[in-house]
Amino acid sequence: MRIHIINKNRERCVCTMASKPHPPLMKKHSQTDLISRLKSRKILGVGGEDDDGEVHRSKISQMLGNELKFAVREPIGLRVWILISAVGFTVMALMALVFPNQLYEVVFEEELSTTNLSIRLYGGALLSLALIMWNGLYTAEKIVIQWTLLSEACYFAVQFLVTSITLMEIGILPNSAILLLLSRVLFLVVTMAYYYHLGRKAKKI
Repeated sequence: MRIHIINKNRERCVCTMASKPHPPLMKKHSQTDLISRLKSRKILGVGGEDDDGEVHRSKISQMLGNELKFAVREPIGLRVWILISAVGFTVMALMALVFPNQLYEVVFEEELSTTNLSIRLYGGALLSLALIMWNGLYTAEKIVIQWTLLSEACYFAVQFLVTSITLMEIGILPNSAILLLLSRVLFLVVTMAYYYHLGRKAKKI
């Protein structure tokens, strides 16, 4: 008897729940939805222009940046110049490491009176710069190429100053040293021209 009463109560509850009408679904109007989106974007800090005038559509785009912004528009002959620099630095480094006396005699037209250690250390520094050049040749990142060019320009400037001071102290001016100084000035100008071109901001279309 009790089981029959319990079953009846369960059937009544089920019928009551089944017959109870569901509340109507609230539909958002397009204008209300648009206002909510604008408020959400304002809270997240997206949708406005940044310092560069770019409008980011999402927080991820704002944090990571636009990939077109980092695209490098390379000047003509940049890769060829870096290749020439990498090969030149590598050859000079190997000559300084293997034939230090001959390298000194070619520049100053006299025999090296001191130890070969300084020339070999110079070759090691050149080899390190050569590795930077080879890395800059195969990279596509603008900042890496800029630092590669800046390192090369710094080397040319320092070598020009050191060679000029050494020639004044020795009191000689051989033709090979003059050619070396002129080439360093030329290389410095070309390297800084490429560096300046990469540093300019691209015009927005």
